Amino acid sequence: MVKIGILGVGTVGASVANILSSNADIIEARAGKKIVVELGVVRDLNRDRGVNIKLSSNPMDIINDETIDIVVELMGGVDEPFKLVKEALRRGKAVVTANKALLAYHRYELQELAGDIPFMYEASTAGGIPIIGALKNGLTANHIESIQGIMNGTTNYMLTKMIKEGANYDEVLKEAQRLGYAEADPTFDVGGFDASHKLLILASLAYGIDAKPEDILIEGIENITQVDVEFAKSFGYEIKLLGIAKKVDEGVELRVHPTMIDSNSMLAKVDGVMNAVSVVGDKVGETMYYGAGAGGDATASAVIADIIDIVRGNTTPMLGYKRGLEGKFELLPEEDIITNYYLRMEVDDKSGVLAKITTKLGEFDISIESMLQKSHRNASHVKLLFTTHKCTEAKIQEAMLELRRLDCVHGNITMIRIEK
Repeated sequence: MVKIGILGVGTVGASVANILSSNADIIEARAGKKIVVELGVVRDLNRDRGVNIKLSSNPMDIINDETIDIVVELMGGVDEPFKLVKEALRRGKAVVTANKALLAYHRYELQELAGDIPFMYEASTAGGIPIIGALKNGLTANHIESIQGIMNGTTNYMLTKMIKEGANYDEVLKEAQRLGYAEADPTFDVGGFDASHKLLILASLAYGIDAKPEDILIEGIENITQVDVEFAKSFGYEIKLLGIAKKVDEGVELRVHPTMIDSNSMLAKVDGVMNAVSVVGDKVGETMYYGAGAGGDATASAVIADIIDIVRGNTTPMLGYKRGLEGKFELLPEEDIITNYYLRMEVDDKSGVLAKITTKLGEFDISIESMLQKSHRNASHVKLLFTTHKCTEAKIQEAMLELRRLDCVHGNITMIRIEK
């Protein structure tokens, strides 16, 4: 018999406990041993959790219990879980976590501390999608050329409503909050920070990159309007919030931002709250992983898969490699990123304006690929929308700064990156 302790019996923790009970027969058959929840920890013992397990309000009751073999950390947050997980590892207990924030900041410290002690985290990225296992096991013969993924269901739901139904950002955000997809303060999701934590975990597996969220380019969907959505449709694109990791020579681009992608691509067809990750290996080509990125049962499924893996004796290194990958690739500076760009700006409706803009862009070696003009309720102004050929992030940012200084350009300039 294997005993586990659950730190945090919320939505996912309760699902873990209940699935281990309701599917005990098939889980035991697959693991080879009976798995039981010895103890769960909650902050409020008076609240009904819908589980039939012993509960405590003291996390150290799990850490100190010598009969508990595996600690399942589902608390959320960073500092307290980090302390508890470190102590569990010091005492030789295996760990399973779904905590993406913990791993975004402390994965390398935890790997060093874990050593040969099993440490699993499939549920930390894309919920029930087995993307961690794919990178750690299924694709180990490949150099990973790129990873692109829809890694946040809230933003994908919102963008889907904007694309399919013509909804505006503010109204679709309120609906997402009413349905429970978005928090009262939605910044973590709509600002791209949730997706960035997941991307960093995947980048460590693929490239050995030790970066923190503060080190990479992160932009959210807050400035996307129906004008942008309509332009994208006109030119065969859809807008998705993507996490992108891309190998460029000996460097790796890491970035999270709204992205225009070909409307016929597989990622463009992923709608609603679903997640999907595309991985390109040098030998296998493109592989695609699709499924529920959140939710109690979907996430619990990944947690329990990790528990079973540990019970079976899986000793795969935490970050998927034993030696040689760390330090091989460097994080490419943000300003060196190269891609195509979409710009939206409001300009005077008179002759000579387009010439001024193209001349200014030309000063930075930026050329226009396609253009669209939209009339504006202010008769003296129009919206100018265009895409560029490939250029560096540094040049587009400098060009935007100079364009804002032109007398014929009014207000802010919106920029969206394009992946082809």
